[in-house]
Amino acid sequence: MEDEWSFVRKLAARLRQEVAILILATLVAIFALIEGINTSAVFWIWIIVMIVTLLRPPLVERVAVPSQVKPAPVDPQALLHTVFSGLAALDMPALIIDREASVLLQNAAVEKAFGAFPLGAHISSKLRSPALLDMVRETIATNTPNQIEHSERLPSERVYIVRIAPIDVPETDAPQEAFFLLSFRDISELRHIDRMRSDFVANASHELRTPLASLRGFIETIQGPAKSDPKAQQRFLGIMLDQTTRMSRLVDDLLSLSRLELKSHIAPDQKVDLVPLLGHVRDSLLPLAGDLDVSINLHLPAGKVEVSGDRDELVQVFENLIENACKYGQEGKAVDVSVRIDAGQAVEVVISDKGPGIPAEHVPRLTERFYRVNVEDSRSKKGTGLGLAIVKHILTRHRARLIVKSEVGKGTDFTVRF
Repeated sequence: MEDEWSFVRKLAARLRQEVAILILATLVAIFALIEGINTSAVFWIWIIVMIVTLLRPPLVERVAVPSQVKPAPVDPQALLHTVFSGLAALDMPALIIDREASVLLQNAAVEKAFGAFPLGAHISSKLRSPALLDMVRETIATNTPNQIEHSERLPSERVYIVRIAPIDVPETDAPQEAFFLLSFRDISELRHIDRMRSDFVANASHELRTPLASLRGFIETIQGPAKSDPKAQQRFLGIMLDQTTRMSRLVDDLLSLSRLELKSHIAPDQKVDLVPLLGHVRDSLLPLAGDLDVSINLHLPAGKVEVSGDRDELVQVFENLIENACKYGQEGKAVDVSVRIDAGQAVEVVISDKGPGIPAEHVPRLTERFYRVNVEDSRSKKGTGLGLAIVKHILTRHRARLIVKSEVGKGTDFTVRF
């Protein structure tokens, strides 16, 4: 019985689907009968049309549209942990705070930069800058991103761009919570480079202005009071020659630095034997060493000691270091140059003097441009303040290191490690 009712329901549904065609076929059959066409022929044609219509697949099928499924509710805390799993891999300090500015999550970079924040504590437990705290309060109140520049003095001076932005949390039926991401981008190196650039321009201007002012003064004197004094003119011309020579050395050093910076990313690929190179440098500096009453002693191994490098640039490095040792270590009367090869096959060239030494606070800054431990002493020895900066740039291009060890009253060791 159920099968019969099922067939009837299917047939009724099929008739409903094809009702338009059935009505059209019936109307055509009626018009045919009116026109006098054979009744039997019209009947059988109508029957065939009905059968074909009901047996063929429907032209249009109704598809039941499933009702929309409501998305599963989102757990804000689970979402935060998912977001923070990505932040944990960053080397940029990042915190997630709530509307009360309490710390909810922190990555490892935060602990390294500021020490661990107590979870649940207000950010002011570690960050006490009024400007930073005001920015956080403003963003929490307005829900708009903000950023400021912030400096930390301890344990060392660091400069950060601190940015705070709201975190978008999907809407739920539960009361809406607000979360904010507080990030710290370290720009200390950029600020340091900016200061060095400014210092460089100021120092270069000063170094050039001083001899130029001296030249102008002597020229005016020769044109005026010393116009008829040949002896004074001769003395002034000698001083003027020294000043122009000083400016020439300064310009040459500046050009050397500029050339080195342009090719600092290209490592030299030639092989250079340090044994004859150091002998050549010693021979070229013997006249200066004789004038200063200093002996240059070489301690070289037998055979070749080859490194990858540019011969002319390495000559410049060792001339600079040995010349400095002769000038500033003059009191010790001797400069020792040693070549060592350690167990790891690294090559070291050590230039040692027995001079007065360099105070520890000056050692980290020796390779800065125009940095001098003693300004008057450096100028009296005709230094430009750029020699060690050039050495550093050349060694950087050679993928080598300059290591300075000094003890006041005992002397200084400059080690070039390849």
